[in-house]
Amino acid sequence: MAEDLKLTATTKEEKYIELIPQIKALLDGETDFIANMANICAALKYGMDFFWVGFYLVKKDQLVLGPFQGPVACTRINSGKGVCGTSWLKKETIIVDDVETFPGHIACSSLSKSEIVLPLIDTQNTVIGVLDVDSDTLKCFDNIDELYLTKIINLLKF
Repeated sequence: MAEDLKLTATTKEEKYIELIPQIKALLDGETDFIANMANICAALKYGMDFFWVGFYLVKKDQLVLGPFQGPVACTRINSGKGVCGTSWLKKETIIVDDVETFPGHIACSSLSKSEIVLPLIDTQNTVIGVLDVDSDTLKCFDNIDELYLTKIINLLKF
């Protein structure tokens, strides 16, 4: 369970390095995509102490809220809108130091200050969703987050 995650590390990178084997253990033997996304969200929320962690999945022409941990969230996001929609459209990770400066940012919570969004790209090079992580502090995310969050989403089978 998420509250059972035990991290002794002090730096962000050390926390990720400790967390990844625990996430692998949570996913081991489970083939359900939704269940695995849910456990990843819980592990990241509690292991890294993020404000909000969640997945949005592509459904027709929108991103639709999937498993998440944190306060209530926006349910649907159009392609190219906000950080999530832009990540989907561009097929790239986006790191935003201050969400107030991102053109067209969708404020699901006024407490969110910085954000990283990573696209989930299948074997046909199609974005099937995004992982969205928010912080209630400015400039929370960097290339370390991008590296390890990419490793984590690559543990999903899609």
